[in-house]
Amino acid sequence: MANILIIDDEAGIRRSLKEILEFENHTVFTAENGKEGLSLLAKENLDLCFCDIKMQGMDGLEVLTQARQDSDIPFIMISGHGTIETAVEALQIGAVDFIEKPFDLNRVMVAIKNALKLKKLEKKEKELKRRIKKKTSTQIIGESKGIKEVKALIEKVAPTDARVLITGENGTGKELVARQIHELSTRAAEPFIEVNCAAIPSELIESELFGHEKGSFTSAIKQKKGLFELAHGGTIFLDEIGDMALSAQAKVLRALQENKITRVGGDKDIKINVRVIAATNKDLREEINKGGFREDLFHRLAVILMHIPSLNDRKDDIGLLSNFFLDQICADYGMPKKAISKDAIKSLEDLNWTGNIRELRNTIERLIILSDSEISAQDVSKYQNPQLN
Repeated sequence: MANILIIDDEAGIRRSLKEILEFENHTVFTAENGKEGLSLLAKENLDLCFCDIKMQGMDGLEVLTQARQDSDIPFIMISGHGTIETAVEALQIGAVDFIEKPFDLNRVMVAIKNALKLKKLEKKEKELKRRIKKKTSTQIIGESKGIKEVKALIEKVAPTDARVLITGENGTGKELVARQIHELSTRAAEPFIEVNCAAIPSELIESELFGHEKGSFTSAIKQKKGLFELAHGGTIFLDEIGDMALSAQAKVLRALQENKITRVGGDKDIKINVRVIAATNKDLREEINKGGFREDLFHRLAVILMHIPSLNDRKDDIGLLSNFFLDQICADYGMPKKAISKDAIKSLEDLNWTGNIRELRNTIERLIILSDSEISAQDVSKYQNPQLN
């Protein structure tokens, strides 16, 4: 069932439409004017909005125009004295349907069914486009024992809603694993929101994660939804969670325990339905002992604990990875794929990869640019270090 908002300045219309929708087991919110309706659109996780066109103050077309700036929620416009011109204008702005008063029950039900179906199709279309765009970059390449174990664990974990904590050195592909888990899950058509906890200043992390109300602090000039809200129905990936401030950790713990958040400066609980995947390159047990990480949050996050091996621990994958990056980078540059000799692969396997997969990709890109038609062991020796002699 859907969360539906009714915006109408006539109490009788709101009441009658609310009764119809609640009889069909929908959750209904009501607003008596455009300003109140826009506020509810910003606060609640809504699936559909019925909006009257003729209202005092802000009319329905103004509400629709303003809502379209921040939201893609389907709007069904309603009016007791509508014209073809008005209906056409509403559809041009972005409404999905137009219904005249008094309401016909069958007409209302068909409109809801079509609007929700359209929303679902639009989500699937967006996800399909995103998957096509990310297709090459979200593959997990490798046949080593460690990577096979990771792939097998992903297949088991992905269809569930279990929280996952991914550990491993920088550059090992923790984000890639998180995306694979999401894309193989039942939430694949919903958002995947990535948060780099180390890149957000500690004084802003709570606002970024949970949103804020207008005026809650000096630069809060308007209301803002947080990343947990934006991930509703999908997955939020908390990368480098070991660097998160303790105050934010406490709020994340509450979100995991209660499935609800509160915006900074707000007093209203907002329900969320989010799968949480976290990652870190730190030893969280050591951080717990030092007082830098909450033990209760660790146990909430680590329902499934997944470690990604370093490239130095899976050097037999270097040949596969190198050829994959050769295909990918040459295609990006619009050039024929360069060959790489067996001796060059052996030279790459002999190196110490402190930067892991990220460092290997950068090295292959450098070799593609600076080498001739075939990458040789001499090229690896000459160009593997970015500081050329």
